[in-house]
This record gives sequence, structure tokens and C-alpha cells, in this order.
Amino acid sequence: MSTLRGRVAGLPQWDRCAVMGVVNVTPDSFSDGGRWFDTGAAVKRGLDLATGGADLVDVGGESTRPGASRVDEDEELRRVIPVVRGLASEGVVVSVDTMRASVAEHAVSAGAVLVNDVSGGLADPAMVPVVAAAGVPFVVMHWRGFSADMNNRAVYGDVVAEVVAELRDRMDAVVAGGVDPERIVIDPGLGFAKQAEHDLTLLAHLSELHGLERPLLVAASRKRFLGRVLAGDEGSPPPARERDAATAAVSAIAAREGAWAVRVHEVRPTADAVRVARAVEGAV
Repeated sequence: MSTLRGRVAGLPQWDRCAVMGVVNVTPDSFSDGGRWFDTGAAVKRGLDLATGGADLVDVGGESTRPGASRVDEDEELRRVIPVVRGLASEGVVVSVDTMRASVAEHAVSAGAVLVNDVSGGLADPAMVPVVAAAGVPFVVMHWRGFSADMNNRAVYGDVVAEVVAELRDRMDAVVAGGVDPERIVIDPGLGFAKQAEHDLTLLAHLSELHGLERPLLVAASRKRFLGRVLAGDEGSPPPARERDAATAAVSAIAAREGAWAVRVHEVRPTADAVRVARAVEGAV
């Protein structure tokens, strides 16, 4: 067990692993198939997540599922900004999930207080300067390339050592670009250029990611590797929406291993899981 949770400058400090709820404002999300594509539905979903136990809500307008193609900038802005503004106006702590600097900049202006970039600033050279100028926290995820061909990049000799080394290099570059190191969160990028065995190995070695000395975000919700685990050797993976109990199990593991936050689509099971993990931690 690790108790390293960390403090992210510019965000509230929670006494347990935080819960980040997900609102996908996309027609092609792997997890919920466009249920929240409409602005009004997306805002209501974010408010429901907050009521259900989300400490912050992550709004994204571009699917990053394996094989996904990119949307254009104007469309991403159209999807994301009204939802960010609507949630922030209701007092929700809002994160924006984007690889585009322009979307990040507009989202921060609309009330987002955290930028969650799955590329860690690699997809858009303007991202790091924008985040640095805005002075907001920044999630740096382990990333090897865009969704269209990322599965081809899932080649590792030692996945834990390589992810840690690549994240360290990326963190150094982000700090060199002007982002306050106290505002950096790291994310091992489960499911991004990784096969199921890589994801499971990373979860088994979360403690080694603490060597980077930054708060850790774990985003396992409904992902393919959970489907593989639940399917067993012969069965078919259950649909994404039937993986929430498995997601909550990972959330409890991550909380027990000192993660700062977990990112999930269905909040209530994970909110319960992290609170139980905190109670057990307090009883030791």
C-alpha cells in the first residue's frame, strides 16, 4: 500500500482518491455511444455525475478509442465549450479533455480549471505554451501516437520501466515549456498503445509511478483490458457499459496504491469504492 496521493496546485485538496466523472460529447464514444452528444443532455449528465459523487467532471469532444479518426477544430469547440460553460456556471469543478491548444484555451476561459491532454502536449505544439500561460493544472499522459494506429505502437520490453522513462521525459519537456511542476498530474495511459497484459502490469506496479513524484490519475474505466479479463479465455468481452463493477475494483486498487484520482464513466460504484479504501487506510 502507498499513501502518496499528492496535492495539485490550483485544485481542491481531497482527503482520499478523487473521482473524475466523464462526459463524452461525442457521437462515437466506445463507452456510451453518443448518449450525451446533445449540449443539454451533456450538461445534465455532468450535473448528475457531480450529484452522484464526482469531485470533478472531465468534458471531451473527441473520441480517442482505438482506431478513432479526429474531428475538426471547429466541431470540437462546438461540442465542448457550451458544456464546460454550463457545468462551471453551476459550480462544478470542470476538466477539459482535449489535444488541441485552442480548445483548451477556450475551455479555460469558459471555466475549466484543468486540462487533460491524452497526448501530454505532443499532439499540438501550442498546448504547453497555452497551459503555461493559463496557469492551470495539466494532465500528462503516456502517449505514443494518435488513435488511428496506436495499437501498432504497443511494443515493450519492460512496459513499466518504459512508461516511467517516457513520462519522465515528457514531464521534463512540459516543465521546460513553462508549466509549473506543482500543477502536473501524470497518467500511465491505460489502453493507449497498450495491450491488456501491459495495462494489467502497469496496475500491478502503480507504486513505481510514484517515483515521478507527481499526483497520479488512473483512467481504466470500461476499457478493453477489463473486457478481456471478464471474458476469460473463451468468452466474448461484455459490452462497455457492463464493466462498471470491474472499473470500481480497479478504482479501489488505485486508491489503495495512492492514486490522486480515478477517471470513470459511472461514478457511484467508484465513489463508494474509494471511500471504502480510505476507511481501510485510516484503520491501519
